[in-house]
Amino acid sequence: MITTVTLNASIDKAYHMTEKIENGTVMRVAKTDNSAGGKGLNVARVIKLCGVDSKATGLVGGFNGQYLESLLDADGINHEFGHIQGETRSCINILDPGYGSTEYLEGGCNVTKEEEADFLNKFPEIIKDSDVVTISGSAPKGMGKDIYQKLIKVIKDQGKQVILDTSGEYLEKGLESQPTMVKPNEDEIELLFHTKIQSKDEVITYAKRIYKEKEIPYVVISLGGDGALLVCEKGIYQGKPPKIEIANTVGCGDSMVGAFAVALEKKMEPEAALKYAVSVASANALSPHTGRFDPKDRDEIIKNVEIIKLA
Repeated sequence: MITTVTLNASIDKAYHMTEKIENGTVMRVAKTDNSAGGKGLNVARVIKLCGVDSKATGLVGGFNGQYLESLLDADGINHEFGHIQGETRSCINILDPGYGSTEYLEGGCNVTKEEEADFLNKFPEIIKDSDVVTISGSAPKGMGKDIYQKLIKVIKDQGKQVILDTSGEYLEKGLESQPTMVKPNEDEIELLFHTKIQSKDEVITYAKRIYKEKEIPYVVISLGGDGALLVCEKGIYQGKPPKIEIANTVGCGDSMVGAFAVALEKKMEPEAALKYAVSVASANALSPHTGRFDPKDRDEIIKNVEIIKLA
């Protein structure tokens, strides 16, 4: 069992437009797609597609929170959320022929200290049957920047493995609790080390620093179309996918987190885990739907993923 944590969940609304946006006018939406949104919920869908049992948790509230849970029910995703007084946010993505994708992301409601404490008290029971826990994205307003640090400690105290995929101060403080794996991208590394990365060699240098200085067993860096980098006890590896026709890159990082969670749950060796994760992320890029892929695409891609030992 794998539990995915999404503290700042949302109702994701995709507005499909047939005409280019004209500011200051009334525009008709041709089609609307609503989904239970948040990085951790994308991870949960991927885990389900990989054939492993999962449970989604986090915080939801109000009518939007009830709607989000009903959308997860429709997707067949098990869930056990903490409930708050505020209203779960909405995030809107407008897709039109002129500008492509334009996103409007609400910040979310305020979470009280009492609501945060209540979730922390319930968290050990929520994750008790899981071998691996993933923590993704940001946290709502009102929660401490050390919330992931606290959650990781609870997870590790139960002897479970944990993957952290976040940025900024949440990542910086989360690293102090030494999660099993982190998956920053290049931008998040630059923010963490207050630097500007100029080459893949510099990416490797900073990934090694996270591995050694923070004592993180697995450091995974997304490399976009070039796959991903893995730094671990066995060495430094790059997983390179074959060339594919990309339909949608949104959710590829979440797909990689979900696949690595499955790999940890199945106790795969690092090279096999990297190969599997790169194939799942690449399969997601072939799909127009975020956090969804065709397992047949994954099984075809994995045959052509190249694993290169860099050190």
